[in-house]
Amino acid sequence: MRTDLLALRAAGAAAVLVTLPVLAAPAHAEGGGSVTVTPYGVPPGTEVDLRVSGCDGRTGTATSAAFVSAARLGPSADRPTLFGEARVKSSAAPGTYDILVVCPGHDIVSEIKGSLRVLPGGHTPPPTPTAPVHAGGGGTAAHPAAAAHTGRAAVTTEGPGTRHAVIGLILAAVAAVAVAFRSVRRRRSARS
Repeated sequence: MRTDLLALRAAGAAAVLVTLPVLAAPAHAEGGGSVTVTPYGVPPGTEVDLRVSGCDGRTGTATSAAFVSAARLGPSADRPTLFGEARVKSSAAPGTYDILVVCPGHDIVSEIKGSLRVLPGGHTPPPTPTAPVHAGGGGTAAHPAAAAHTGRAAVTTEGPGTRHAVIGLILAAVAAVAVAFRSVRRRRSARS
């Protein structure tokens, strides 16, 4: 059992080490800096992280025809690079797109170029609720589909009715009589 677990962990570590260079590959930069896009190949509609080295300034802007809007770059907390995030257009066609990073420095403006690959396929949005949650409130919330269908709020017939209330009252009365009878019997037996 332990050797199976050890082999599974070793295989997982090997898979991570093999795929790590592919997931965080530096985009093919020109000039003195580099643009690292993580992940490098993405389907449309997903978000990518950008790390840029070689900028003289502490801010920058990354633009691409694949991005929804220009990505603002700022200083990274853990490295001497600039960091930013960009979302790939959901309408982006598969292919390789150029990334242009502009970094205003002290006296010069640095331009660093890189690329990003958009893969076929689309980004599927996370599921969202389509009806109210059936919890609490005792059924006081009407289902919108039923209300729209009938033109008024939906009326439910589930739950206790008059019959259940009468049965509950009878059982409570029987229990009260039983308690009273028992307490009277105890008083009589205590006197004797």
